[in-house]
Amino acid sequence: MSGQLKEVRNRIKSVASTQQITKAMKMVSAAKLRRAQDAILQMRPYSKKLQEMLSNIVSSVSSDVSMPLAETRSAERILLIPITSDRGLCGAYNANVIKLTRQRIEETYSAQHKKGNVTILPMGKKGYEFFLRYDYKVINEFWSVFSDLSFDNVRRAAVFAQKAFLNKEYDRVEIVYSQFKNAATQEFVVEPYLPIPKVEQKKGAKNIDFIFEPSIGELLLELMPKILNTQVYKAILDANASEHGARMTAMDKASENANELLKGLKISYNRARQAAITTELTEIVSGAAALQG
Repeated sequence: MSGQLKEVRNRIKSVASTQQITKAMKMVSAAKLRRAQDAILQMRPYSKKLQEMLSNIVSSVSSDVSMPLAETRSAERILLIPITSDRGLCGAYNANVIKLTRQRIEETYSAQHKKGNVTILPMGKKGYEFFLRYDYKVINEFWSVFSDLSFDNVRRAAVFAQKAFLNKEYDRVEIVYSQFKNAATQEFVVEPYLPIPKVEQKKGAKNIDFIFEPSIGELLLELMPKILNTQVYKAILDANASEHGARMTAMDKASENANELLKGLKISYNRARQAAITTELTEIVSGAAALQG
C-alpha cells in the first residue's frame, strides 16, 4: 500500500509542476499577444487600403501599360508560402496551416505537384521541418524569420518571390496563413499574392478614369513592390498574433485540465491513505485479540 501512496504522491507532484509551467506560459503568451495584437490592428487597415488601391489601379489601366507583376499566366509552376510558428504548444495552430497547404495542393495543384512543379517557401520552423520531412520541394532561406521579426527580414522573402515571378520561375504565388480575429479564434486562409489580383467590374458600373502624376508606369513601378512587401508583412503579423492567441488558449485549457487531474489524484490519494490506515488498525486489533486469546 505504501508503494501505491508513493506513486500517487509522485503523480501529484508531476502534475502540479506541469501546471505551474502551463500557467507561466499562458501569462507570457498573454503579454506577447497584447503587443502582437496592437501591431496587427494598426497595420491591417493600412495594408488593406493599399491592396485595394493597387487592385483598382491594375484593373482600370489600359492594356498597353506594362505590368509584369500583374501578368496572368497558365499556372504551371506554383509557389506556396505557408506561415507557421517556430515553437509548439499552441494547440492545432501549426497543424491547421500545414493541413490547409496540403489541401490546397491536393485539390487545386495536384497535376503540378505530380510533375514536381509545386515549391514551398516556409516561414516558421514548424512548417519548414514538416515539408522537409515529407520530401516537398522546399526553399530553406527564410524559415527563421520569426527569430528576428522585422520588416527588413520579411521584405527579403517578398522580394525573392517577386523576382522569381518576374523571371517566370513561378506562374502563381499564394500565401497560406492564419488571420487573427481574437485570442480564441483564427481564420486560416489562402491569399493570392502574384499575379496581383484584379477587381471585377460590376455590370453597369462606369470605368473610373484616373489622372496620374507622375505617369502610370512610373507610379506602378514604385508602388507595386512596396505594397506587395507590406502584404507579406501584414500576413506575418497576423500569423504572429494568431500564434500567441492559440498558445494562450491552449495553455489555459491545459491548466484547467491539470486542475481537474489534481482533484482526481488527491481523492485517490486520500482513499488509498484511509485504506492503509484502516488496514494497519485492523492488523493491530487482530494482533491484540490474538495475544489476549
